[in-house]
Amino acid sequence: MNRRPTLLVAAALTAVAALSLSACGSGDEGGKDNEKIAGADAGGKERESPSAKVSDDGIERPKVTLPKGDKIIFAPETTGEAKTDAVLRDNAEYLRAIDEAIEKQDPKSEAIVFYSKDSALLGTVDWVSGFIKDGTTVTGTVRYFNRKVVFSKDGSAGLTYCADESKGYTKDRKTQKVNVTKPTKNSYVFYNDRLRKNAKGVWQVTKSTSERGSEVCQP
Repeated sequence: MNRRPTLLVAAALTAVAALSLSACGSGDEGGKDNEKIAGADAGGKERESPSAKVSDDGIERPKVTLPKGDKIIFAPETTGEAKTDAVLRDNAEYLRAIDEAIEKQDPKSEAIVFYSKDSALLGTVDWVSGFIKDGTTVTGTVRYFNRKVVFSKDGSAGLTYCADESKGYTKDRKTQKVNVTKPTKNSYVFYNDRLRKNAKGVWQVTKSTSERGSEVCQP
């Protein structure tokens, strides 16, 4: 399944909405342009990440609630380096916000707008809208691992990571039937995101590219 939108470039925006929404954990490469891959060594503490509360950095953040039966794991969650951890935290909330928006059928949710902008925001809106049109939501477990941050001289941050979607599925809203599919190479996706800190101090995703089936993320 393709759980989140990924953009190769602005030109890929229109293609995002057309991606298949029924291939969670399957060999379908049609999801968001490129996707994360998981199942490889996470190298760090691994547990389900709760949504950030009214944060200790003084920023009032929207509460994000995942759909029932939906679980997201981040590894590592933190590194002990404050600036890096701020990027990891906001990116994690962005990913959680996508699942929440799919469940609530709200492509332009408060959290989506809070944690993304530019081409990433446009792609996310298209991606969530696709689930709504398809009459599906998300369930199961997706694991994001090997999360690495590199800061650029222009003040932006690059974040690469893998996603394991082998246990993440789509679910029909009307019948509640879960589309369970067998894991394949394409259940794993590599992501390369660009984030920039806004005036409020939030690291927003501005651009995202991905590669489904990437060798980097294979188990």
